[in-house]
Amino acid sequence: MTMKVYNTLNRKKEDFIPLNGKRVNFYACGPTVYDYFHIGNARPLIMFDIFRRYMEYSGYDVNYIVNITDIDDKIINRANKENVDFRVIARKYTDAFFDGLEKLGVKPASSNPRATENIDTILDIIKRLLDNGKAYVADGDVYFDISSFKGYGKLSGRDIEQMQAGARVEVDTRKKNPFDFALWKASKPEEPSWDSPWGPGRPGWHIECSAMSTKYSDSDTLDIHAGGQDLIFPHHENEIAQSEGATGKQFAKYWLHNGFLDIEGEKMSKSLGNFLTVRDILKTYDPVAIRMFFLLKHYRSPIDFSEERMKEAQAAAGRLMNAYGKMMRVLDKAAEGAQTGPDSDTVKEIAKNKDAILESMDDDFNTAKAMGHFFDVAKIVNSVDENDGNAPAIMENAKEIFDSIGTGVFGLVFEREVENKGIVDDLMKLLIDLRTGARADKNFAMSDKIRDSLKDIGIILEDRPDGTSWKV
Repeated sequence: MTMKVYNTLNRKKEDFIPLNGKRVNFYACGPTVYDYFHIGNARPLIMFDIFRRYMEYSGYDVNYIVNITDIDDKIINRANKENVDFRVIARKYTDAFFDGLEKLGVKPASSNPRATENIDTILDIIKRLLDNGKAYVADGDVYFDISSFKGYGKLSGRDIEQMQAGARVEVDTRKKNPFDFALWKASKPEEPSWDSPWGPGRPGWHIECSAMSTKYSDSDTLDIHAGGQDLIFPHHENEIAQSEGATGKQFAKYWLHNGFLDIEGEKMSKSLGNFLTVRDILKTYDPVAIRMFFLLKHYRSPIDFSEERMKEAQAAAGRLMNAYGKMMRVLDKAAEGAQTGPDSDTVKEIAKNKDAILESMDDDFNTAKAMGHFFDVAKIVNSVDENDGNAPAIMENAKEIFDSIGTGVFGLVFEREVENKGIVDDLMKLLIDLRTGARADKNFAMSDKIRDSLKDIGIILEDRPDGTSWKV
């Protein structure tokens, strides 16, 4: 099946055909580093990480670029408020961003260019736009003239004439049009600045992405440009205008946008007190549960973050971990000399589910549907008698899916490292022996209390004919 993606530019699913064979230049808008990034920011970062992983799994050579906006009004305002240099703020929250990505299991990008490291490229694009008659200088600022670009509005589907007629924006008499946007901002006193032909200043927000995406892909046209739906207008619309205005070439072939995230049915807002940073959420929830939460919903659909849904995601992740634990028990026994039976109809059923997972991912990265088939594989694993002669062959085939797709593509981790494992093993043996003794004495209240208390802290006891085992 040919991979299909929903292209915001054309508002339909299209066959995914890269511009250069198997090479894919994939650019995703990164953070403006003035604060800790929040759960809404995490959705595109996790989902586009999964898209990148799946493309690589499918044989594509993916050049994945995620920028860092390290100069912006918000950064300057934060620095002024804390009475520090803007670079201190940018460095602090850039480090926090990368720390959060690592904890969430997001693979490092091919490159993470910073705006402040690419001023020369930004200036070059602005010069080209001025030479092409697409921009103009006003008191040290440089603006893009949207009337010079006939395609303005093609991504968002907005009618610019209607927008102009109903415009409610602050009047700036220096602008030819209220919707003209800044490519270069003249610096104010005490603000950070760089030299330019139009005087000291700093780049506008939109021009940064055009500069970094084309420089680090070494191409005027990207295969994929991605971001949240909130960026379609004006950010991505402006990127298209300035990039295509400078080069005369299509800026990106495919535009992918993820849906919005609400908190308990409301838009996330600091004023509402429901602003949730990834840093804080990771104190409560396992990274695997956070990834699972996003996997269970199609990336273009809106999603509501709530405690109830996070508990459901945590439980779903736990079911997969339990299935993986069973696989490893069977395969460990097989390695010790247990007889391996031939392939069975169950193995064929697992193979069908793998095909269904891949078909779902090829259909605009439908992770929600793919996870349904993934859980079907887990159900098959849980239904197998561990002493069945076919069990090792079944588990080997299931494990391949868990490893290559579950971990390799979805970024889920099914095993947990336990610190001080020797001491933990001894403590768990003591608790299991106490529980076994309580059951022998028919003290079921004590037996249940030990089991339930362990479950509350994330440890599952499994009673089998050959004894009781435990797992995190």
